[in-house]
Amino acid sequence: MENRTGLFTNMIIWFGVAISVSEIQAGIQIGSAAPLNSIWVPLILGHIIGGVLLYFVGLIGARLRVNAMESIKSTFGNFGSKFFATLNVLQLIAWVAVLNAQGALALMGLNIPISFALTCIILAILIAIWVYVGLKRTSKITSIIMIILTALLVILSVKLLGINGNQLIPVSNSATLTFWNIFEISIAMPISWLPVISDYTKDVENPKKATALSALAYTVASLWMYFIGIEVVCIGTVDISQAILISGLGVQGVIILVLSTVTTNFLATNSAGESAKAIFNRLDPKIAGVIVSFLSAILAISGIMDHYISFLYLISSVFAPMASVLVVSFYFGNGNNEAKDWYWNIFSWFVGFVVYQITAGLDSIFLGPTLIAVIVSGALAYAWILVKK
Repeated sequence: MENRTGLFTNMIIWFGVAISVSEIQAGIQIGSAAPLNSIWVPLILGHIIGGVLLYFVGLIGARLRVNAMESIKSTFGNFGSKFFATLNVLQLIAWVAVLNAQGALALMGLNIPISFALTCIILAILIAIWVYVGLKRTSKITSIIMIILTALLVILSVKLLGINGNQLIPVSNSATLTFWNIFEISIAMPISWLPVISDYTKDVENPKKATALSALAYTVASLWMYFIGIEVVCIGTVDISQAILISGLGVQGVIILVLSTVTTNFLATNSAGESAKAIFNRLDPKIAGVIVSFLSAILAISGIMDHYISFLYLISSVFAPMASVLVVSFYFGNGNNEAKDWYWNIFSWFVGFVVYQITAGLDSIFLGPTLIAVIVSGALAYAWILVKK
C-alpha cells in the first residue's frame, strides 16, 4: 500500500508555506500605504478567492495522483505541460532566491555578525539537506518545527500589539493604495503557489478533506502574516527586524526568521525538483531540488530583491490564467481532450496573459489584473467546451 499523507500533515505543510518573511513584507507594504479602515475587505477578499483557486487546483492533483505540472497534461497536452513546467522551474528558482534574500536581510537587521552572502549560503545548505532527506522522512520533525514557530509568532503578535497599545496608525499614507491595489497584493501570494500545491496533495489519503484543509490552513496563516506586517507598521517602522528588536525578542527572533525562511523555501525548492521531473522523466527530483537551492542562493546574492514586486506580478500573469483554464477544463470538460482542445486552451491562457499585461499598466482598474485575466481565460476555455457540446 502506498504511503499516503494524513489531514494533519497536509495542514501543517500548508500552514508552514504561508509563514514567511515575504508574506509579512506584503502586509507591511499594505499597512504603510493605506488607511487601516480601508484594508480589511480587499485583504480578506483577495485571500478567499486565492484560497478557493488553491483548493480546486490542488484537488485536481489529489484526484489524478500526479504532481502539479503532470496534472495539466490533459488540459494543455504534453508540450503545454513541459512549457509550463519550464516556466515553473524558472519562477521557483527566482522565488526561492527572493525568500532566501528576504530572510537573510531580516537576519542582518538583527545585527548578526555574518555577511549577507554567507547567510544566503547557510540558508541554502539547510534547505538542500531537507530536500535531499525528503518530506516523508522528516514529517514529525516538520510538525515539531511548525509548533515551535507558531508559538513564537503568537508571542511576537501579542508583543507587537502591546507595544502599539492598540493605537493602529499607519506610518505613511503618502502613496495611498486603492481597494483593487490592496486586493492585488493580497491575491498575489496564494496565486504564486498554484503551480505547486498538487505536488503535495497528490499523496493525500482523503483528496477533498486534505485539499480543503491545505487551502484553509494556507489562507488563515497568510492572513496572519499580513496582519503581523500591518502590526509592524503600526509601531512606527517598516522593518521586521527592527520590530523584533523593539518587541524584545532576540534569540527567538533569529529562530523565527530562520525557520520561517527554511520551511517555506523547502516547499518551493522541493516543487522545483518535481517540475524538473515533469520536463525530464529520468531526473531525480531530490538532486534537482538541491541544485535549485544553490542556484537560488547565487541569485539572491546577485540582487534579485531589486525586482521583487515586478517578479511577483509576473508570476500572477502566467499562472493565474493557466489555473483558470485548468479548472474550467477539468471540472466542466469531458476529460477526453485532443490536440485541437490543447491548442485552444493554450490560446485561452495566452489571451489571459496578454490581458493581465495590459491591465497591469492601468492604475487601480476594477477587479484588478489577476481577476480579469482569470475571468477572460476561464470564459474562453468554457466557450470552447460549449462549442464542442
